[in-house]
Amino acid sequence: MARYFEKSQKLNDVCYDIRGPVMDEANRMSAAGMKILKLNIGNPAPHRLFAPDEIISDMIYNLRDSEGYSDSKGLFSARKAIMQYCQLKHIPNVDIADIYTGNGVSELITMSLQGLLDTGDEILVPAPDYPLWTASVTLAGGTAVHYLCDEQSDWNPDIADIRAKVTDRTKGIVVINPNNPTGALYPKEVLEQIVQVAREHNLIIFADEIYDRLVMDGAEHVAIGSLAPDLLVVNLNGLSKSHRVAGYRVGWMCLSGDKSHAKGYIEGLNLLSNMRLCSNVPGQSIIQTALGGYQSSDELLVPGGRIYDQREYICKAIDDIPGLSAVRPKAAFYIFPKMDIQKFGIVDDEQFALDLLREKHILITHGRGFHWEQPDHFRIVYLPDIEMLEKAMHRMGDFLAHYRQVQ
Repeated sequence: MARYFEKSQKLNDVCYDIRGPVMDEANRMSAAGMKILKLNIGNPAPHRLFAPDEIISDMIYNLRDSEGYSDSKGLFSARKAIMQYCQLKHIPNVDIADIYTGNGVSELITMSLQGLLDTGDEILVPAPDYPLWTASVTLAGGTAVHYLCDEQSDWNPDIADIRAKVTDRTKGIVVINPNNPTGALYPKEVLEQIVQVAREHNLIIFADEIYDRLVMDGAEHVAIGSLAPDLLVVNLNGLSKSHRVAGYRVGWMCLSGDKSHAKGYIEGLNLLSNMRLCSNVPGQSIIQTALGGYQSSDELLVPGGRIYDQREYICKAIDDIPGLSAVRPKAAFYIFPKMDIQKFGIVDDEQFALDLLREKHILITHGRGFHWEQPDHFRIVYLPDIEMLEKAMHRMGDFLAHYRQVQ
């Protein structure tokens, strides 16, 4: 008798729709020879946003010396540069031993939650969220409890909703700032209120700040760890977006603030770090150069810079399409438009994304893929150049001019 193997039941409530059924259909169409306009994933290189030459040169120079394992937490030079970066961001009480390099931030998100959560433990996660957070909480045996971000308030977290969702099982709160998928940049006053909630309930703060160097309009990113010297903050960052090296998988995690009540948790993190031996050493070798001196991303974020100009274009293009609207993003390269679901008869946003893909060959990610409950949003990544964005938005306007979802 044949034996059938099913997926682990631990994966039953795990989803990652950024690479889900709509992406599968796009891959099928591409394999059939159709050209897809991809507005779905924050991967700079395919859109000709390349790493600085200095970064490439450093990796080449260090490649011969990167053949062996490093310390499980990472090279001393890389961690020293990260420690100094924390100092520049006013993140307190970060020593070399508090820093872990990773194969991108994604690995470290999973590791940080596996080291903490037991079955039934809760973590507060924003809605909309970057779905890896919810998936990783679930896979670690915990429960992701989603707090609302308020579209009417520039997508800032709803503090009252956060307070209402804290229970005696809550161990931590995730703050994604700048935010993916909305492009929101949280003001200091909002961050201080989140810190106060965490302080009142003895919560760990998980600070996902990988877009902190991709801020526009002269605004300043405030690291939430800088506001919480008396709390344990798990700070996560990396080079994938700011230095356009997503494929190099260069991330890091720093423990800041008061670690006196987290010795067991830290032991668990050290164990998990040792088990994966180390993160990729060639990637670690570029951290020191990347974090020092001139930041090449700055030139992309001002008028005349590519990301800034594409942000300006996409905001106007969305406003010009009847039935669409969007809060203007302040950071990163994402925008989260809202659809008039009555006008378009939308009850299933994944079906909307599939219909758009099949008719106009435009690939987006539907809003419920980010744990947004209503079928009225989708995410656009505005990394493609303006010529491609113009083509995509013209097609989208044509599509929506006659679209009515068949129920």
